[in-house]
Amino acid sequence: MKTLPVAEHWYVARRLDGRITLITEPHVHPIFSANMYLVEGTHRDLLIDSGMGVAPLRPFVDGLRRDARKPLISLTTHTHVDHFGAVQEFDIRLVHEIEAGSLADPAPYSLNAAALSPGAMAMFAAAGYPPLWPMLIDALPHAGYEPADYVLWGAAPTDTVADGDVISLGDWQAEVLHLPGHSAGQVGVWHGHSGTLFGADAIYDGPLIWEGAGYDVAAYARTLRRIRELPVRIVHGGHDQAFGRARMIEICDAYLGLWAQKRLI
Repeated sequence: MKTLPVAEHWYVARRLDGRITLITEPHVHPIFSANMYLVEGTHRDLLIDSGMGVAPLRPFVDGLRRDARKPLISLTTHTHVDHFGAVQEFDIRLVHEIEAGSLADPAPYSLNAAALSPGAMAMFAAAGYPPLWPMLIDALPHAGYEPADYVLWGAAPTDTVADGDVISLGDWQAEVLHLPGHSAGQVGVWHGHSGTLFGADAIYDGPLIWEGAGYDVAAYARTLRRIRELPVRIVHGGHDQAFGRARMIEICDAYLGLWAQKRLI
């Protein structure tokens, strides 16, 4: 296996508006490169998901915040490896109660693609994702980093969230939505005032993953029907680029139609 180069920057940030910043890991394979969102408020800030945890995240996030002295809430939308890798770096950790155990005590994970199960590989291929690299990263976060030493630490949540809970940042309040199907305890965040949905892996503008161990198509269909009825103006998904209401409806209808055709719903 060839030696990987050292990345100049592990994380990349792009401010989407005066409040929201998108954080990505460009050197993680697209299947595992999840979007993270920093939402800043007057009294506290919110980080939605924490990536793979290959490199320290908290210092990078604090460097983006206008006031890093404010409390910072880490909300894990669901406990797939690409969404909570750095959760242990944060003092306030929220997750749905269904996934509290897997946040606290995750199964071991490897950056070596060969360690993935044949079932997972087949699932990614069927969904239309590009072939995996030999490692799930194409660079090192710093000189001397050993991919074999990667550990998915996890951490016990400091509290849990449920459907209908409100997260308040002071001048910004949003509702927690339970969005099962892709993951039993997956949650999204709905800011009704601006019509903004943080959809996690329930909906994004790429191949949705819905079949395989741990997935529930009937629950996923209910989730997409619920999302479809929201007065959404913009969706920030767990992967890929943001999109508007017309594209959201198109994605929902495509998958609901597919599942109906396959007689899964």
